[in-house]
Amino acid sequence: MSRYHTIRIHHRQVNQEYSLQVPEDHYILHSAEDQGYELPFSCRNGACTSCAVRIISGELDQPEAVGLSPELKEKGYALLCVSYAKSDLEVETQDEDEVYELQFGRYFGKGKVKLGFPLDDD
Repeated sequence: MSRYHTIRIHHRQVNQEYSLQVPEDHYILHSAEDQGYELPFSCRNGACTSCAVRIISGELDQPEAVGLSPELKEKGYALLCVSYAKSDLEVETQDEDEVYELQFGRYFGKGKVKLGFPLDDD
């Protein structure tokens, strides 16, 4: 039997707030959609930053979020498409371009990318 957590989502792009119940063993984005909420997404695989949020409070697990650097995860960013709630949670949607710039802006256009994605080096 799944344990449920209350998730509060501040959807900045449309100036709305949502509160939903999400089972601990389901992705947050999928659960939100099942309950009729429309949130930003693209790949649904944890590889892009379309569904990125900033964690305001609470805890989640995102073992498949390959689209976020360890540094951004430590700063409280998450990808809802591959995130599981581990407690009650409050998050705020982010602009994809903001997160992309935070993650990759320091590399592109500066000659630092030679091959592949620079997620783990610095």
